[in-house]
Parts: sequence; structure tokens; C-alpha cells
Amino acid sequence: MGIWNDTQVEAFRRITRFLGSQGAVPAIQLAHAGRKASTGRPWKGGAPLGPEDAYTWRPFGASPLAFDEEHQVPAELTANQIRYVVDRFADAARRALDAGFEVAEIHGAHGYLINSFLSPHSNHRTDAYGGSYESRVRFALEVVGAVREVWPEDKPLFFRVPATDWLEEGGWNADDTVRFAAELHAHGVDLLDVSTGGNVSGVRIPTGPGYQVPFAARVKAETALPVAAVGLITDTAQAEKILANGEADAVLLGRELLRNPSWARHAARELGGEVRVPDQYHRSV
Repeated sequence: MGIWNDTQVEAFRRITRFLGSQGAVPAIQLAHAGRKASTGRPWKGGAPLGPEDAYTWRPFGASPLAFDEEHQVPAELTANQIRYVVDRFADAARRALDAGFEVAEIHGAHGYLINSFLSPHSNHRTDAYGGSYESRVRFALEVVGAVREVWPEDKPLFFRVPATDWLEEGGWNADDTVRFAAELHAHGVDLLDVSTGGNVSGVRIPTGPGYQVPFAARVKAETALPVAAVGLITDTAQAEKILANGEADAVLLGRELLRNPSWARHAARELGGEVRVPDQYHRSV
């Protein structure tokens, strides 16, 4: 899926109209896959495509460092190409607004393009976009600034951040995330989606129920930016506890909603909330 042309805008309008008619708020995630791009269809394994494949394309990254042995070596973005990509993020946000989306999230995690700039593990540049922390976050803040210029102030802008690379040294870490959160807030981000991992191939991630929640809790405790918790949050009691304990302002679910599309309805019932039911189920047949 994408939103890089107006034909896609027309297609998305059908979806956002339907979502709005059902009382839902349509939201969109804006991302660039960076050095993890050029892969096959997910439902056919999603394996990286080699240079000889008919459907391959050359990925780009902060530096010419492949994600792993299977992925292609990305081309390093030039300063002019960086400005081009920043403009394309703004164009995507403008189209998303035209398509009827009410919330936009910039994806800066999971080893995608923005993440590859943030982390010293994947960013070996020596220009204004690499080296120091201030230089490595420059690209991300430019994307946020460009998107915020076209995305209305009354519509929320989220940012998905990588909480850590899970490296003892030489990577992005929780201290960086807290520092970055304050800067994102100053640049107009309304909520930080605290994710993790995905930038370093083969690194051991100590997963478990809610394993990323402590990172969200730290950002919430140390900054003024609202945060969302993610990561193996699967049941109602678990999600409610995160909110009740003040560890996060929101809980975001991904794969669990694919496994159980009625999760929110079941959670509402368990917590004593009212569930909106389509009219046809209110009437006797």
C-alpha cells in the first residue's frame, strides 16, 4: 500500500468514509522502508529480492550498509536526495489529509529509513546527517517539520520511535529516546508510539508480555509528551493495567487485532463499557 499518487487518494477515500460512518477515526502510517526495502510479497515469504530479480529495486539508507547478508547494500542518500525524501513525506501527508485521514503517524522505527539515520549502528555518515546525536536526528526532525507544516494543528500527529537497538554500545538506546521525545514534542508531535528493535539483524530481543512498556513508562515519566505502549499486549486486563498504572496514555495493538478483529468489542464488555451495535442486530428477525 502507498499514498504517493492521487489515484491512491481516491481509493483511500472509500475506506475513510466507511470508517467514519461506523464511528471510527481513520489513521494512516507514513513510512519509508529504507535499507529493508526491495522484498517479495509478504504472503509469499517476503524474502529480500536480489539485484537479478525482475521486480527488484535499489534500496536507500543512511549509509551503504546492508541490513543483513540477504538484503541488498543500500545506496547512501545524498543531501539533495534527503531533501527530496523530506518533501515526499510532506506530499504523502497532504494526500492523506485529502483522502480523509484524521490521524497521521510517521514511522521512525523497525530499521526503516528514519531509524537507520537515528542509530550510530546503521548511520556512518560524516556530513550534517551523521556522527553526533544532533546530526543523526536531523533527518527525522526535518521530516516531522515538513509533515507538521501541511498537517493541521487540530489533527494529531504521532511518531513511532525505536526505544532501543538492544545493543550494549554503539546503538540507539533508551536515553536517546527520552532526549528525542522532548525534541519531537517541541516540533509538534502529539504522541510518541514507543516501539523497539528491528534495526540490527540477529540481535537477541528479550520479548515477553508487554516487554516494551517500560520504555513508554520512562518517556512518560521524564517528558511532557503523551506516549503509547505497544508490544505483545494481548488481553484486556493487561492493557487496562498499563493505563491505570500511568505507564502510558494509550495502548496500541497490531497483530492481536488481526487475530481477533473483535478485541475492542470484547474488551469493552469486560470493562463494563457500552458497545455500539449495528442497527440490524437490534431488531428481531
